[in-house]
Amino acid sequence: TSIIIEGHCDERGTTEYNLALGDRRAESVKIFLTNLGLSVTRMTTISYGEEKPLDPGLTEYAWSKNRRAHFIIE
Repeated sequence: TSIIIEGHCDERGTTEYNLALGDRRAESVKIFLTNLGLSVTRMTTISYGEEKPLDPGLTEYAWSKNRRAHFIIE
């Protein structure tokens, strides 16, 4: 079993900034899970930045839902 950790953020900021932010978010989750005992070799990370919003709204509530890490279990 492998885990893909997707890093997402809201639409504010430049594309480059948001991709870097998504990457930092995904890597932080990977470190957290590694500290809980999951094997680092089973996890990969990817950043989607602002490209795949969970909520397309333009409110603080929508933006807060878009700042997230999403897991794909394979």
